[in-house]
Order: sequence, then structure tokens, then C-alpha cells
Amino acid sequence: TSPQMTLRRALWKRGLRYRVNDKKLPGKPDIVFSRAKIVIFCDGDYWHGHNWALRGYSSLDEELACYGEYWQTKIRKNVERDGKNNQLLSEAGWLVIRFWGSDIKADVEKCADQAQQAYSARLADLESLRKR
Repeated sequence: TSPQMTLRRALWKRGLRYRVNDKKLPGKPDIVFSRAKIVIFCDGDYWHGHNWALRGYSSLDEELACYGEYWQTKIRKNVERDGKNNQLLSEAGWLVIRFWGSDIKADVEKCADQAQQAYSARLADLESLRKR
């Protein structure tokens, strides 16, 4: 997607190298830093249940009440699957970062800063564990 490509370009420009869409990992993360064990998902606001915040609703349930049953079910399943994938990845030792597409569009550099800080901190943590 456009937000994914925008974030990937910003990370690449900073010298951060990654893999994309690793099918071996739960949820097929958009960006994978294997060495640091970090995965990044760039979630579309609509498909992953965040559109309500952009459209002025007070909750996901309030927005979904306006949708047909098919879309309510689809979006709820996406949200549920995201939570399950987060849990599986975390249990396997991965740091999971999720960015909303709208946040990437609003300020890609801020998102890239967060990813870079997590990457640097994670490498430092993993290095200190190896030295023990």
C-alpha cells in the first residue's frame, strides 16, 4: 500500500535494512527486522478497525452499527486476528509495532523515528543478553 511504501522508503533512507511480508511469521508482517526481532505492520484504518477515530465516532462499535453485517464481521475478524498475531509474535520473542496508515500519511518521519528508536534499543538489549 502507499503508506507501507512511504514508511519503507523513510526507513531505507535512514540505512535500516529489512525484509518485507515474511510469510513464515504470523500475520505476514509488512516490515521485518530479523536481527532485532522487530516486526512492523502498516494497518489501514478502515480494514483494521480504526476508521471510527478518524470519522468522529466514539467507538468501533458505534461506527460498525452503520455498516452491513458482512463488513461488521470482516472488520471484527481483522481486529481479532491482529490481536492473535500480536500475541503469537510476542510469545515468540518479537517486538510488534503497528502504525495506522493515517499516522504514516500525517507524519512518516515520526513513525520512522519510533521504528528507528525501537530498532536501536532492541539491538542494544539483544547484544547485552548475548554478552551474559
